[in-house]
Amino acid sequence: MRKVSWPNRKELITYTIVVLVTVLFVAVFTGVVDVIITAVLNLLSQLGG
Repeated sequence: MRKVSWPNRKELITYTIVVLVTVLFVAVFTGVVDVIITAVLNLLSQLGG
C-alpha cells in the first residue's frame, strides 16, 4: 500500500476553489434549465386549455 500524499496549502485552496466554482456552475445551470422547463410547461398548459 502506498503512502498517502496530502495536498499542500496552495493545492488545497486551488482544489477548493475548483469545487466551489463547479458546484456554483451546476446550481446555476440547473436553475436556468428549471426556469425554462417551467415556462415551456406553463405555455403548453395555457395553450392546451
